[in-house]
Amino acid sequence: MRKSALYLIVPVVLIVVLAFTSLFVVDERQKALVLQFGRVVAVKEDPGLAVKIPFIQNVVYYDDRILARDVEPLEVTPSDDRRLVVDAFARYRITDVERFRQAVGVGGEFAAEQRLDSILRAELREVLGSVSSNEILSEDRAALMARIAAGARADAQALGLQIIDVRLMRTDLPPQNLEATFARMRAEREREAADEIARGEEAAQRIRAQADRTVVELTSEAQREAEITRGEADAQRNNIFAQAFTQDPEFFEFYRSLTAYQRALQGSNSTLVLSPDSEFFDYLKTDRLDGDPLNARPVPSSVPQAAPAAAPPADDAALQAPAADGDAAGTDDAAASQAPDSSDAGAAPAAVAADASDGGADSTGTIVPIAQ
Repeated sequence: MRKSALYLIVPVVLIVVLAFTSLFVVDERQKALVLQFGRVVAVKEDPGLAVKIPFIQNVVYYDDRILARDVEPLEVTPSDDRRLVVDAFARYRITDVERFRQAVGVGGEFAAEQRLDSILRAELREVLGSVSSNEILSEDRAALMARIAAGARADAQALGLQIIDVRLMRTDLPPQNLEATFARMRAEREREAADEIARGEEAAQRIRAQADRTVVELTSEAQREAEITRGEADAQRNNIFAQAFTQDPEFFEFYRSLTAYQRALQGSNSTLVLSPDSEFFDYLKTDRLDGDPLNARPVPSSVPQAAPAAAPPADDAALQAPAADGDAAGTDDAAASQAPDSSDAGAAPAAVAADASDGGADSTGTIVPIAQ
């Protein structure tokens, strides 16, 4: 019984071992190569169960998904000799596992990544070296990345790989050139700022000059119109004065004399040295006796007369002087008979002088006649 059971168990075990060694499963995320003594005898790309010869053939699996590869930072020199440090990455997948096996051998994906790095580095140097740094840093980067990917696809096909995309992650300046580049950028920005300031100042000067010219034109026009209006007003005023004063020319002459007195006797110390028979004294002279050389014409009747001056005291020394001869009495009688007229005539110039002095505030003056 024991021997018969042993005979049954041994074949069963052998069958199970043969089944496990001859059957293999291909995952949907993988591709498989069936190798016999290192030579590719079958390619399994469809997922499912597959069979191989046990102990003679073996199976190698490769990833069928999209793989990523980050390229180490690479220093490139664009056409304007400004060095840049470029960091890129690629997306690829294994499309031909048999060619991939022949290209990389037993190294597998690690060896393929090393070969792919060399391809990407060469394309990065070639493409980025043919353009300027401004193009690398501008919106034209998409076109540059497309050129790099197109150039790498041709070389990657020999490895059984398909380059899906290549992207530039970072583009920086080398540390040793960073400060010099920043200084040059600052100088360029300062120059541009100075140019903008100069253009702004020029525009401001032009606008300011135009504004000043407009102000001068408007001011001149306003002054011209003001002078025209003032001239018309003066003409109208003179016309009104002429019409009014022609009705009484003597009063007009008296009014003009008062105006001359007012303008001449201004200030705290106004002294005029004039001849006694000057026309300036026409309305400042008093009525004299007929034989008096300083006799002047009387004040016009149209000028209002001032009130008579108060009579001097009886004991005034000037009135108590005795007569020198017999004609003195007659002279005194004539003087007495003419006293009211002379006092009235003297009051009028006094009133005129008062009016002239009242024309200017705090104005006093002295007129010194010179006898001829």
